[in-house]
Amino acid sequence: MKTKLNCILLIDDNHADNCYHKIIIDEMNIAERIEVALDGEEALKLLSHKGEAPPELIFLDINMPKVNGWEFLKVYHELPEKQKAKTIIVMLSTSDNPKDLERSKQIKEVGGYKVKPLNEKMLDEILKQHFPA
Repeated sequence: MKTKLNCILLIDDNHADNCYHKIIIDEMNIAERIEVALDGEEALKLLSHKGEAPPELIFLDINMPKVNGWEFLKVYHELPEKQKAKTIIVMLSTSDNPKDLERSKQIKEVGGYKVKPLNEKMLDEILKQHFPA
């Protein structure tokens, strides 16, 4: 990866996971900014802010209150292309259910599926795959 990402968005209702993932991202020094949304509804509000560039990378949990990961993706799919830009969404969940993995592969906006917790090796692989130098 040549330069830092402008923004990474963590969508997860688990405060401990968000804190840990922020530490990993900060230590790798790969993003100018890290945003956190505690559910899909909050994330959609963040993404609707006019004038702000969308995040380049979103880590999305599945099981959350209000609007879960699957519901978020359904609404996200309907957003204007300009609002989505070239954002990569990686499902990041505690679920290792093969049905969740298969379901994620059917959604064009999803660029990957990983089982928590995020670690440096996993993040490095995601960056090499989606943000090559």
